Order: sequence, then C-alpha cells, then structure tokens
Amino acid sequence: MLPSFSPAATAAATPPPKPIPGGYGAPVLGPLRDRLDYFWFQGPEEFFRRRAAQYRSTVFRANIPPTFPFFVGVNPRVVAIVDTAAFTALFDPELVDKRDCLIGPYNPSDSFTGGTRVGVYLDTEEPEHERTKAFAMDLLRRSSRVWAPEFLEGVDGMLAAIESDLDAGKGKDGGASFLVPLQKCIFRFLCRSVASADPAAEDLVDRYGLFILDVWLGLQLVPTQKIGAIPQPLEELLLHSFPFPSILVKPGYDLLYRFLEKHGAESVAVGVKDHGMTDKDAINNILFLLGFNAFGGFSVFLPFLILQVGKDAALRARLRDEVRAALERHAGEVGFASVRGMPLVRSTVYEVLRMNPPVPLQFGRARRDFVLRSHGGEGFSVAAGEMLCGYQPLAMRDPAVFDRPDEFVADRFVGAEGEALLRYVYWSNGPETGEPAAGNKQCAAKEVVVATACMLVAELFRRYDDFECDGTAFTRLHKRPQPS
Repeated sequence: MLPSFSPAATAAATPPPKPIPGGYGAPVLGPLRDRLDYFWFQGPEEFFRRRAAQYRSTVFRANIPPTFPFFVGVNPRVVAIVDTAAFTALFDPELVDKRDCLIGPYNPSDSFTGGTRVGVYLDTEEPEHERTKAFAMDLLRRSSRVWAPEFLEGVDGMLAAIESDLDAGKGKDGGASFLVPLQKCIFRFLCRSVASADPAAEDLVDRYGLFILDVWLGLQLVPTQKIGAIPQPLEELLLHSFPFPSILVKPGYDLLYRFLEKHGAESVAVGVKDHGMTDKDAINNILFLLGFNAFGGFSVFLPFLILQVGKDAALRARLRDEVRAALERHAGEVGFASVRGMPLVRSTVYEVLRMNPPVPLQFGRARRDFVLRSHGGEGFSVAAGEMLCGYQPLAMRDPAVFDRPDEFVADRFVGAEGEALLRYVYWSNGPETGEPAAGNKQCAAKEVVVATACMLVAELFRRYDDFECDGTAFTRLHKRPQPS
C-alpha cells in the first residue's frame, strides 16, 4: 500500500529505527570530495543516484555544496532523501524548521533583498511568516482578473518576435531561440499582473529588467549550481569557492525597487494597509516574489515544457486535437476556464514538473529528534538540528510509486488512477493535492503556475498546426490556416 501524506512520524506496528547509512568523511576533505563529485565528476543527479545505490537506501548521509574554503558558518552535512515517502517529512511543520534554508545550508545575504528577510526564508513559527505569505496570496488573488489576458498578450509579442527571427533566418541553422523572447514575456506580464506596474513606463526597466533579474538570481544561486559554461577547473575556482557580494547587482536592484515604489504603489499599499508591512518590506517581498519565485521558476520550467512538446510529433498531434476541441466549447478563447477542460495538456504539464521540477532540492532542519519513515515503514533516526535535503528529480521518479519512472509519459495523470498520483508530485513544496495556506510553505501560486503552462500550450496550438524545436530554439512554426 502506498504511504499516506505524512508517514514520517508513524510509530505503531513499524520496524524499529536504524542509523542512517553513509557519512561525511574527514573534515575539509570529505566535503571537498563530495563537492567535486557533485559539480565535476558526477553531476547532481548521478551524485544522489550513486549514493543511494551504494548504501542500498533512499535515505543517506552526504555533504552538499557549497563548501570549503570561503563559506564561513556553512555546515554542508545533510540527510539526503530520494523517495516519495520519506520526502513528505519536508512538508510537516511539526517536524522541520524552514528558517533560512531555501537553497540549503548556504543562505545568501539579505542584502540581496534590500535588507529584508523575505517570506520564503521565514519559518512557519516566526510571526512575520503568516503576514508575508498572506500578502503573497492576496497579490495573486487580486491579479487573477488580469493574469490570463496579460500573459496571452505577452505570448503574442513573444511569438511575433520568434516568427520574425525565423523568417529572417537569424538563428543558428535557421532556428529562432525562444529564451529571451520568453523571458521578456514573463517579466512584462508578471510586473503588470502581480505588481500592477507596467515596465513600459520606465525605458531602462523595460529594456534591462529581465537581465537584472537574471544576474540577481545568478549571484545568489551560482555557488550551489553546476553551470557548465566554462571549463570545470575554472568553474570550481571562480564560481563555487566563495559567495558573491550583493554590491555587484545593487544598482540594478535599486532601479527595480524605485520602479515598484513609483509604479507599483497599488500593490505596495496592499502590503502596508492590509497586512501591516512597511513600504520597504512590501517592495522587497514583491521583488522576491516576482524575481525569484515567479520569473526564476517560469524561466526554468517553461523552456522544458516547450522543448518536451516540440520534440514529440505524436504528442503534438494529440495535444492539438484536445486543445482545438476544448476551445470550440469556449468560443475559441484561451483562459483559465478553457484549460480546465484539457486533461492531456494538464497531464503533460504535470509530467514535465515531475521530470524536471524548477527547484530540484527541498530543505528543512529537524525541530526535534524523530523517526523518518520510508516505504514499508522503514525508519531512520534523525536528530534535532540535522538538515534534511530532498532531491526531487529522483523522489518523483520513485519506482515504488511510478510505473516507468524514468520515462516521460504525457498521459500519466489522466483519469482517476492518474489523478491519484498527483499526491506524489512535489514541485510546489508540497503535494499537488495540497492547498497553499498562510500557515504552510507550499507555493502560493501552485494552481496558477499549472494553469499558465497549460495556457501556453493551448495558445501554441490555437495559432499553429504544428511546430518543432531543437534545444531552446524553434526550427519550424506551421501556422494554422485562417478561414477565408
């Protein structure tokens, strides 16, 4: 029988707990060896996969980057989790503390967020958490009336730019990259819908805002990420050996701050008047919601979605037929209502999130000693203060739950049996069947992220009979014939 939502602290009629296998090695040398394996010799997925096989356990001890030499006060020791059952402990606020561990033991300076500890770094037991989470949920609720039209307007501009590049043959091998047009679409529609601020009002923001966010995100995350853009020895020395200072992006961040302060006053006032925040904290939380959660997440997730659909002709034909049939029932309009009637589109989106979650790692620190339960009730003793590290790409390919776990199966979540599997889809810092609330850490935009991705797929097939992709470029867009 598959485990229920929280098997992590089950006690009765279960095997006694056992020590967690694995280890951390010698001081300095152990973390350094694991860091080199993680970034250089193996890569993140192979790093977790090999250790799970070596210890014959989906729960084990390891070091997680960043480490030696200049990350002062960072303890790289974690309890790694790569199965769906034990993973649920990370969602239980009674078991884990989420304070300052968004990206692991390393916590970027709050100078990156204007001196504000924004909501995602707060634990549910901290008084400010409920305030900031409620503010985020309020902004999303208020944006719902304009979200779909703003997104579709952005997609229209994106596709017009891509069509122009394809017609001009500007791209490599005749293709047209969709990365920058997609990011422009994401940045502009998020500013307009969430912050009620139009980037067109400030030329510098409109032209460079997305690149500022790219750099701002990169400086915070690069010590924990495998980049691959430069030779690996240089990457280790230059990108993974020390934290980057926020001063490198402060002028850009200040530009975005002033833009929101001036043009997003309506959204800022929601935080101040309805949630008791200061102007500064409201603006910094909006910037993080826009830049890290939404812009960063969509910039990772949507390219995977486009690429997956763009390389599978049989899937495209099935999606096209479903989209066209659903749109006929909604007067040809793409929106929240119409995509609810597209089960294969939704399943495809969920399967991309299962295979390639935008945030691969989830962290939490044990509040107290407890027994971490895996499949079959197997238990592991976790001590208070230990950092849990769940690696989602393997947990959501758990063979105990998913048939053909390493294959992309577009209709995996279609029908009653498929929908039952959604409780094991964890991309949103909680099960897909869960509900975001002010008292938990689940992504406030969980539902709208899925709907937005569905709208992108639907809009592509509303416009085009077919398309093809090579990497992050469209190589063909076959326009749908217009009725005469």
